[in-house]
Amino acid sequence: MLLLLLPALNSCTKDSTTVDYVIGAWYNRSQFEGLARNAAVSFVIGDKAYVGLGTDGTAKYTDFWEFTPSTNTWRQRAAFPGAGRYQAVAFAANGKGYVGTGYDGLNRLSDFWEFNPTTNAWTRKADFAGSARYGAVAFALNDKGYVGTGYDGNYKKDFWQYDPLADAWTQKPSFGGNKRLGAVAFVANNEGYICTGLDNGTYQTDNWSYNPSTEAWTEHRKLEGTDTNGNGLDFSALPRAYGVAFNIGNTGYVALGNKDALLTSCWAYSPTDDKWYQKTDFGGSARTSAVGFGLGNYGYVTQGANGSTRYDDLWELQPDADVD
Repeated sequence: MLLLLLPALNSCTKDSTTVDYVIGAWYNRSQFEGLARNAAVSFVIGDKAYVGLGTDGTAKYTDFWEFTPSTNTWRQRAAFPGAGRYQAVAFAANGKGYVGTGYDGLNRLSDFWEFNPTTNAWTRKADFAGSARYGAVAFALNDKGYVGTGYDGNYKKDFWQYDPLADAWTQKPSFGGNKRLGAVAFVANNEGYICTGLDNGTYQTDNWSYNPSTEAWTEHRKLEGTDTNGNGLDFSALPRAYGVAFNIGNTGYVALGNKDALLTSCWAYSPTDDKWYQKTDFGGSARTSAVGFGLGNYGYVTQGANGSTRYDDLWELQPDADVD
């Protein structure tokens, strides 16, 4: 099968007078096969990604799709059996996918569901033990899922662990930063990171990691000011809401979203030196509430919204490529 690989040559590339090491190339891949939407969810199991739910502004979707990067193809899987929704959370643990919370247009939700890719079947599991909410974040560590923040009528910062084997939720120490909605989360060096988002209209500039062994939160370099080594990077460009995040190896990536205007910028976080590195701008249109996932050595972004326009394109980030 011929793979469509079109580099985004019109995005931010190297500039020898300023940030001459900005690298990373975006390539257009096989278009998402479902309807265009925003505020969907995604999770990764093995070498495949699963994407579903979301909204076109009116309809609330329940369809789910599987993406295989080696063949650059999508196939439809069993529909999510709960109510159609958007701004839900998802993670993968112990070889299965988990999806829950969100908003169906009338109600904030707390139900939780398990997807088995082998049987292509969904099973309802124990409801999320926190309050029904939307706009939360989730990640998985050591085959356990973690869910926190979001909005239940108030901004939240509580934090919960889900054990798939016991089908049980346990409350953990609350998130170390402010309450927030529309944040992002990624995993690096076996810790879960939460950053960005909004608290009562204020864009948040903190970056925190959670260690599952010690159950401790640690604050890292803030998303503000310029780099101290004189290379001119402006970290105040990092705060945003409704962006996407994913990890490639032990590096976290944050892209898109909005901060007063829609963004195309992409940043990489290295936990080794606690620094952010600017990557080449996203190759597609600026958007908010897209979904992102990492598979192998690459990151992927699909869907999202720009006003009333919804997207179904799929873009692959090769983080170390140079388009010059």
